[in-house]
Amino acid sequence: MNQLLWLLRAKRWVQNPPSAARVKLVLGVVAACLAVVVLERIFGWPDWLAVDSLRRNP
Repeated sequence: MNQLLWLLRAKRWVQNPPSAARVKLVLGVVAACLAVVVLERIFGWPDWLAVDSLRRNP
């Protein structure tokens, strides 16, 4: 049933494709996310953004 819904969605997308501006926006957001991931892999995660343990030892 899920495949049928995806086929109907694809049919609607082919009949009414998104504008060039929308496609550029989505590609820009994906590129920005990939850039953040690459920078995090290269330089690591900063210590000031790390979450400290919230467990309290009585």
